[in-house]
Amino acid sequence: MLRDEMITVFGGSGFIGRYVVRALAKAGYRVRVATRRPHLANVLKPMGVVGQIQLVQANLRNPASIERALDGAHGVVNLVGILHEGGRQTFRSLQAQGAKIVAEKAAAQGITRFIQISAIGADDQSASKYAQTKAAGEAAVKAAIPTATILRPSVVFGPGDDFFNMFASLARFVPALPLIGGGKTRFQPVFAGDVAGAVLAAFEDDKAQGRTFELGGPRVYTFKEILEFILEVTYRKRFLIPLPFFAAGILGQVFDILGALPFVKPLITSDQVKLLKSDNVVNKDDVSIGQLSDLGIKPETMESIVPAYLVPYREGGQFAEPMPLQDE
Repeated sequence: MLRDEMITVFGGSGFIGRYVVRALAKAGYRVRVATRRPHLANVLKPMGVVGQIQLVQANLRNPASIERALDGAHGVVNLVGILHEGGRQTFRSLQAQGAKIVAEKAAAQGITRFIQISAIGADDQSASKYAQTKAAGEAAVKAAIPTATILRPSVVFGPGDDFFNMFASLARFVPALPLIGGGKTRFQPVFAGDVAGAVLAAFEDDKAQGRTFELGGPRVYTFKEILEFILEVTYRKRFLIPLPFFAAGILGQVFDILGALPFVKPLITSDQVKLLKSDNVVNKDDVSIGQLSDLGIKPETMESIVPAYLVPYREGGQFAEPMPLQDE
């Protein structure tokens, strides 16, 4: 049964956005997806009943389009973010200034239910521009709407993700994978469906308003352990070669240049190398920061989800033979 409330989702056509739109629609909300290219987001409409999901054109650099997207909305989810810069798509313009203008326009329309998707590691003192602008976006949102909820996921997995798919794809063509910084950086991968569940729970739980939650899965892994897992489930044997941070930084600078070219997706950027110098796990020491369990969500494990969508990366696909446990 459809509810009266409408939620505007900025960035709803992206990887996490698709899960968020589905979760909100399943809960009965009317969903307005604000995206730069609505004609490319028609795949979202079947996630709800006829007329439940509306696509509108909006650009964070166009305040008037933001106001139109917010008209009549009961709540807002801002998912807009990028992993690397390119052209006019900069960390500052999207993750800091973009979040600021969306929150201010929402506040002007009296909206108090606002969810900002940030990231673990958001820190205005970080050496990474990504982390700096995530923190700036959080601050701007809270300044405009004190009741806003901040959600900070760790690396997010699920069909269509940019992390597990990228390394699984890379392993098809190269004899070795790089262990940046020795592969010691720790992650707490979280399922995209659980992030979407957190968004829904944050809307429906008054106690979540004004709070910050860090979202991580049930286990912590090193970067090396994650690459080993990817190789295991794709049945591939590859060398894992330690790559010191200074060497990775040089490689990142090369990809910074290549990434400026149209349609080139960099493998790693210098900014991402800076991010890898810090662990990406939930802060359990700060009692003011909530977790998935505080939102009533039991997170899915990496092992229960990832293997199913990495099958295409096996040589032979679903009919591939597993690697032997040891060389004979």
